[in-house]
Formats: sequence, C-alpha cells, structure tokens
Amino acid sequence: MKIVVCIKQVPDTKGGVQFNPDGTLNRAAMLAIMNPDDKAGLEAALRLKDQYGAEVTVLTMGLPKAADVLREALAMGADKAILVTDRVLGGADTWATSSTIAAALRKLDYDLIITGRQAIDGDTAQVGSEVSEWLNIPSVSNVKKISKVESDAITIEMDLPEELEIAKVQYPCLLSVDKDIFQPRLPSYVKKMDTADREIEVYSLDDMEDKDETHYGLNGSPTQVKRIFPPTANDHHEVWDGDGSEV
Repeated sequence: MKIVVCIKQVPDTKGGVQFNPDGTLNRAAMLAIMNPDDKAGLEAALRLKDQYGAEVTVLTMGLPKAADVLREALAMGADKAILVTDRVLGGADTWATSSTIAAALRKLDYDLIITGRQAIDGDTAQVGSEVSEWLNIPSVSNVKKISKVESDAITIEMDLPEELEIAKVQYPCLLSVDKDIFQPRLPSYVKKMDTADREIEVYSLDDMEDKDETHYGLNGSPTQVKRIFPPTANDHHEVWDGDGSEV
C-alpha cells in the first residue's frame, strides 16, 4: 500500500499572532507547527505502515520553511517528503490550494491519501474534499476510526452530528480524519538522526503540467481575504440575582 499524507505548517497561536500592515498574517515572523489534525492523519498512516508495511509519503505546500514539518514527519516514521513551493503559490484560497496539491499528487503513485479534517489557521475543512474532486476519487470526511484494511478497499467509521456511519471505500480514495482518531507519536531521536540527510523533493511551478501562473496562488483564487484581525476584547459582564421569573 502506498499512502500520501497531506500536512500543513500553521502558525503556533500560543506564541502570538503577528500581522502585516495590510492585515494579512505575517507567517514568516511567527513560530510554526504541524497542523494538529494533519499530525493525527500522519499517525493513522504510520499505524497502517506498522501493521501492513505501507510506504508513507508526506506532502506539503508552503514557504521553504515548511520543510521543518516534513523533517518532523520523517522523524516520526514517514519514508519520503515532498515540498511544493513557489512564489506564485502565495495567497492561495482553498480552491487554488486544493488544485495545486492535486496537481502535485498526480505526479505520484498512491492507493490512499490522508488529510486532517481542517487546519487551525483557516478552519474551512474544505481542502481535503476539494482535492478528491480535482482527482476524481472518492473521499470520506470526519473519519474517527479505521476498522478494516483490505487489498482493494478500506472500511472506516465517520463521526457525524447525529449518528455514526460505517463505509467501505475502494482505492484510490481520500480520507479526512478527525484529530482525535489517534494520539500522535513523538518524533524519534534515532529516526531524526537517520533522516537528517534524507532528500526532500521540491516541486515548483515548472514541475506542474499546467504552468499558467494565473491558475495558482492569489491570481487563481476566486475568494480573497481582505483583512484578518483579532476580535475586540469585551470583558463587561453583569450579574442578575433573583428567581427565574424575576430575572
């Protein structure tokens, strides 16, 4: 089995959020981590590797510094790492992001693609499903458990608002997993040393089949964020005493 896990480097909000003068996030100046949902997805892939001998590739789109989360993934047990980076990819919305990731995935052999349900910086929960649409493969979201793995299909459980649904999905397919599916393992110091010199493959616009710059990044995004800002703090409160009818 060949598994590709899509991961994202996101701002570590515990270290404070910084903004550019135009209101956009200053990602270059912020501490960054692997998106928690994606790390759970990576753990799911590594457990399949441990049990069935799968080959796990991690792929991310971002700034060159996003290679840090790829290195972390290799230290956790991933076999290969791919960074999709180019200046023209900056400012991408979910449409442009998913189409770019799908373009990179078309260059790979895979049976299963795993993504996190959503990223903590955007919270859209759209990219995974959009990637599957670009690739024309089945996808399942809100996956909370992998029940059975067969040579041609995988059986999963979905955590829906009012019910638990079980589905059997044929390969190739995409699963968007819930962050609580597994507790991610810690990176191994031994693996970190063993993979320190492992090559991270880099894709740029020149590696894409479609090289039209207007289809990528900000130029290829139907939606654009005009401004991001922290909410105004309001600590005013009142306490009303009395019985229910009086209050």
